[in-house]
Amino acid sequence: MNTAVQQLTDLRTPQPIEAKLPAIAPGFGTLQSFELMQRAAKLLASSTLVPAAYRSVTEKLDRFGNVKERIENPHAVANCVIAMNMAQRMKADELMVMQNLLIIEGRPSWSSQWIIAAINGCGRFSPLRFEIKTLGDKEIERTETYWENNERKTRTQKVKAKDMACIAWAIEKETGERIESPTVSIEMAVKEGWYTKNGSKWQTMPEVMLRYRTASFFGKLYAPELLMGLQTVEEMQDARVIDASPDGAGGFSVDIDTLKPASQPSNIVESGVNASTGEIIEDTTANESQQAKHQSAANQAKQAENPAPATDEFNVE
Repeated sequence: MNTAVQQLTDLRTPQPIEAKLPAIAPGFGTLQSFELMQRAAKLLASSTLVPAAYRSVTEKLDRFGNVKERIENPHAVANCVIAMNMAQRMKADELMVMQNLLIIEGRPSWSSQWIIAAINGCGRFSPLRFEIKTLGDKEIERTETYWENNERKTRTQKVKAKDMACIAWAIEKETGERIESPTVSIEMAVKEGWYTKNGSKWQTMPEVMLRYRTASFFGKLYAPELLMGLQTVEEMQDARVIDASPDGAGGFSVDIDTLKPASQPSNIVESGVNASTGEIIEDTTANESQQAKHQSAANQAKQAENPAPATDEFNVE
């Protein structure tokens, strides 16, 4: 009886065909899921609310607010698909992941604020807390490696800084145990080269950087599934060897001229001796110059012996 009533209801108010189809979620499992993910990625790529690395077109404006240049990003849809996949695996909102998943030198990296929010929101720990201890002024030595004349050398640099140490801690709800991150200090930042980099935030806002770095260490040790093996933006910038500047399309560009090695002096010196082998090499440049001088003197002497005959002819234009 119920079946007959249900069929009569369907006849009176027919449902659209889409309602009878199985539910499809964006993903890589089936062709329909992958096509749906691409459609969603194209929608996000056309939005101006997502970072430049995910936009299909980025506009550069002049100082008056007018569009000066339009830069197309052929990787926008693919980047959006990857970000959506990561959001599904983390059970997070796609737009929130894209806002906090930044591209540094072609590598995705999390913002430190996102890591703290993810740890606080996962439900496994109490809110993340930080302890900072001031250790006083200190002169810290740092040994760095550099290249000179194609030789690897080391030098010791002394940096005066106000040393501080920080740990991040939380209470694990399942066990009630207090768990802590490794200690990060200004001394560590100096020895690792983070403190002395150009434009380093470690000198201007050390307490913030200490909190960010300990939060990253805490997440890597106790909740690696939240970070998915990615580093933070600050870690990528501190580890960057080559200074790069934003290119306006979500990436970074490097001045190639700064990467070219300085011109090395030639092994051939003016005396015609090879400095590396001791071999005497003929200086062809000096010989050619001397030959040119002799030839010029011979031509002058020949013209003096046979002067050109005088002529009364004139060229009339």
